[in-house]
Amino acid sequence: MAIWAIAVLCLVILIVIVLAVVIIRTARFKTKQVPVSAKADYPIDIDGAAGRLGEAVRFKTVSSLDHSQVDYAQLTSFQSFLEKSFPLAHAALKKELVNKYALIYTWQGSDAGKKPVLLLAHQDVVPAWDEGWTHPPFSGAIADGHIWGRGTMDDKGSLLGILEAIEFLVKDGFKPDRTIYLASGFDEEVGGREGAGKIAEYFKAQGLQFEYVLDEGMVTTSGMMPGIPGWIALVGTAEKGYVTLELTAEGTGGHASRPPRDTAVSILAAAITRLRDNPFPTRMTAPARGLFEYLGPEMRGLNKMIFANMWLFGPIVKGRLASGDNTRATIQTTMAPTMFQGSPQDNILPMLATAAINFRILQGESSDSVTRRVRAVINDPRVKLTPVTLSLFEPSPVSPTTGWGYEVLVRTIRQALPDALVTPMLVMGRTDCTYFTGLSQCCYRFVPQRVPADEMAAVHGINERVSIDNYREMISFYIRLMLNSAAA
Repeated sequence: MAIWAIAVLCLVILIVIVLAVVIIRTARFKTKQVPVSAKADYPIDIDGAAGRLGEAVRFKTVSSLDHSQVDYAQLTSFQSFLEKSFPLAHAALKKELVNKYALIYTWQGSDAGKKPVLLLAHQDVVPAWDEGWTHPPFSGAIADGHIWGRGTMDDKGSLLGILEAIEFLVKDGFKPDRTIYLASGFDEEVGGREGAGKIAEYFKAQGLQFEYVLDEGMVTTSGMMPGIPGWIALVGTAEKGYVTLELTAEGTGGHASRPPRDTAVSILAAAITRLRDNPFPTRMTAPARGLFEYLGPEMRGLNKMIFANMWLFGPIVKGRLASGDNTRATIQTTMAPTMFQGSPQDNILPMLATAAINFRILQGESSDSVTRRVRAVINDPRVKLTPVTLSLFEPSPVSPTTGWGYEVLVRTIRQALPDALVTPMLVMGRTDCTYFTGLSQCCYRFVPQRVPADEMAAVHGINERVSIDNYREMISFYIRLMLNSAAA
C-alpha cells in the first residue's frame, strides 16, 4: 500500500475515533440538577412582609468613603426598626454590635459539635437621585406587584428576607441543632472594611469556623444563555480581585501654544493605548468551566455536543466568550480606564497628569502580577504606577461544588425555585464574602431573586425593585435553607 494511502487510512481512523468519543461523551453528558419532589411553600404573611421591606427602604442608609457624609442616625433608626419589626427573632437570637453599627445575630444551636453556618446581608445602599424613577427611590412604594426602591435588590431584600424567615421559624417553634449566625455590615458598597471586615476579625478572634458562608453576589436570571430559555440560578463560587492603579506622568508646563512633542497627558494616553492593545490572556477557570458542565447537559443538539466535549471544542468556546464584553470578563483580567486628569485649563500645559485604571483580577493572578505586567507593557520610565491600596482585594479562593454545604444550598434552591437550573459561576464584582474566606472553605454568593438579564441595570440604577411574588419565594428559600442546614 502506498504511503499516501496509509496516511489517508490513518486520518480516517483518527476521525472515526474522534467522532466516536464525541458521540459517547455527548450521550453520557447527564444532568447535574438535583431532583425535588415539591416546591417549598409556607404560609407567609406576604402583605406584612412587603410592607416591612417597603418601610426598610425609607431609611437612607447610604454609605460613603467620606465618613463625614454618612448619616449614621439613619443606621441607628434602621436597626431600631428591625428590632421593632422582628420581636420574636430579637428575643430568640443574641444581638451584638461590632464597630458601632455592624450587626451580628446568633441563633444558638443545641449541638455544639456541629460547625455553625453564616448568612450575610448588608444594611447600606448606594446613592440614588429621583430622576427617571417610576416611584421615588426611597419611597418604598408597593405598586404594580412590586416593592420599589433603593436596596430592594441590593441588599435590604436579603436582610429583611432572612429576618422574616427567622421570625416565621421562631413563631413556629423551630429550634436549630446547628448554630446559625446572621451578620450585616454597613459599608459594603464602599469596600466593607469597617463593617464586614471588623465582623470577620471578631469571628477570627473567637476562633470560629463555618460550615458554609452565604452572601449576595449572583441571582436567578433568564435570557443570558443561548439554548436555555428558562431561569438559571447562578451560584457564585468565587469572585475576582480588585485593584486600581494610578498612573502619573510629569510635564514641563508652560503655554499650550508652544507644546513639546509629548505632554504629560499624551504620555499617559500612549501608555493606556498600549495596555488596551495588549490585553491580559484569557483562561478558563473552574467557575467558568462549571457553567458549561452544569448547563450543557440541559441543552440539545450541537450546543450539548460542544459542551460535552470541551477537550475538543474548548478553544472555540473560549473564542466566543472573548468576543463579547460581558462574557470576556469571565475568562480574563479586565482593564478599565476610569479617571483622567491633566491641566486645569485648556491653554496650559499640564505639569502633572494622572489616570486611574481599574483591574478585575482573574483567579491565578494577583495585584502584584497585574502591576508587574502593566509596567512591562507600558515600558516607559516616565510613567509611574501606584496601587490604590484602599480598594485592593486579591481574587478569592474557589469554593467547592461538592460537599455538604454546596449540596444543601443547591437542594434548597431547587426546592424554592424548582423551575430554575442551578450552576456555579464567577462573580465579576466584589462582596463582603471576601472577608470570610479564611473562616470557611465554602463561601457562596447567591440571592434567590429573579432578575431577567435585561433588568440587571436596575441594581445600582433606576427603578430598583423586587416583585412581591419573588419576595415570597425569597423568604421561603431562607426558611427552607435554615431547616435544611440546622434541623435535627
